Amino acid sequence: MTVGQEIETLIRARYPILYIVSAEEARVQRVLLEIAQRRQKKLFEWSCTTGLVPAGTSIQLSQHRNASTKDPLAALDQVIDQVEPAIFVFKDFHPFLGKSSSAVIRRLREIAQFLKNSHKTIVLLSPAVEIPLELEKEITLVNYPLPTREDLQELLAGIVNDLKPHANVRVELDEAGRERLLQAARGLTLTEAENVLAKIIVKEERLSGHHVSEVLFEKQQIIRKSGLLEYYTGSETFSDIGGLGVLKDWLQKRAVAFSEEAQAFGLPAPKGLFLLGVQGCGKSLCAKAVASLWQLPLLRFDMGRMFGSLVGSSEENVRRAIAVAESVAPAILWVDEIDKAFSGFQGSGFTDAGTSARVFGTFLTWLSEKTAPVFVVATANDVTQLPPELVRKGRFDELFFVDLPAEKERQEIFAIHLRRRRRDPSGFDAGALASASQNFSGAEIEQAVISGLYDAFSERCELGTHHIMCALEHTVPLAATLDEQISALRSWAEGRARNASFPRVAADAASPAG
Repeated sequence: MTVGQEIETLIRARYPILYIVSAEEARVQRVLLEIAQRRQKKLFEWSCTTGLVPAGTSIQLSQHRNASTKDPLAALDQVIDQVEPAIFVFKDFHPFLGKSSSAVIRRLREIAQFLKNSHKTIVLLSPAVEIPLELEKEITLVNYPLPTREDLQELLAGIVNDLKPHANVRVELDEAGRERLLQAARGLTLTEAENVLAKIIVKEERLSGHHVSEVLFEKQQIIRKSGLLEYYTGSETFSDIGGLGVLKDWLQKRAVAFSEEAQAFGLPAPKGLFLLGVQGCGKSLCAKAVASLWQLPLLRFDMGRMFGSLVGSSEENVRRAIAVAESVAPAILWVDEIDKAFSGFQGSGFTDAGTSARVFGTFLTWLSEKTAPVFVVATANDVTQLPPELVRKGRFDELFFVDLPAEKERQEIFAIHLRRRRRDPSGFDAGALASASQNFSGAEIEQAVISGLYDAFSERCELGTHHIMCALEHTVPLAATLDEQISALRSWAEGRARNASFPRVAADAASPAG
């Protein structure tokens, strides 16, 4: 049953007050107009600026037609006075349902009893949910979903058809390009999708499947307006990551998991990925790279932003952040260092009146029950801070352990950082650098290259292998300092997590922290 059919069923069953949650007034109103015509009812609309007027009345006429009904109580009186069957749409009525509007709330309760025996229905249409306790039993909540792929496809087809007479605008959409564009537009309202497609046409004078970045930029605006999630824009790719071959292969196979073809094949959308491992070994970099690979928006979930000063506001912030992520789905939600975010939640009742525990519970419940295509990438460094509920099967598709890079991987990492700084890796002794950097993380290898560059610049000479070797000799890797913790981490991961890299060679595997 579609949401339109559900609304029509509720109207036919004489539900007195429907509360439709949507920011798309025009789209909802079109559906209500179709229902009204089928059921032979009149359709009226109300706003605090126009009063109660017949649906479709122009703004110029509505300003003077029924100014007396701008007051919500007067408008509700008109609902009772209307004799013929009708649907009354009250737009943005939620401010009048607050504690200071007791008269409006009381009037709605009285009208609800009256409407049960009539052919009239009140529809409250708003993007926000504000239902007072007094009206909870009288109001039926309907969440109006964002446009489906079919809705977006219909919109795109209409735009392409409109462009046919315009020879100066090229339409270069094959089946794959159309799919990429529709996939990127999922999560936008029809108005937002129409606007961004029009922007592409005006800016580029053509429309193709290569304009996904423009659509993702539109989603970026939605994220920024929420203020709860951070939209990360980066250019990192898997070519910027050395090693981690098993993890890369796993992600490559799921690159088209959100496509229509994958769904038709019977593939469920992937839930998420948990990356546990040593600091500085590329966990966060993987989260950024997968967004580029899958061409999906990357949203950073900062738990620190969630905690508010008011009781209950932290849980509400988490719910709002989740709702925003789902509204722009398919998307990737990156929860960095989740072990720090939820550390100490078990003693939350003594330290913060249980706020951390409730926030953690809200997040866990969503992880298990989410149906929206939001792929969660969580990273952690400290296994002792991980709640067992978080890493059990079902929350994530896979748990990967990211270890210190093996010798071959270290060679790759040196090559990546040298190329990034416009140096040819073939001019350096990769084997010697890899041997000298045993137990070094990827981040420490990068710093050694940078330190070598500083030394070479101060000597006014070109960077050489000896500069980097000198930097490595003067660096104490974190693995040496945290040998016990890394050993404990490896012991925990054994049998519980997949190794993100291919099997290590004997020399590296035997190393105490390498």
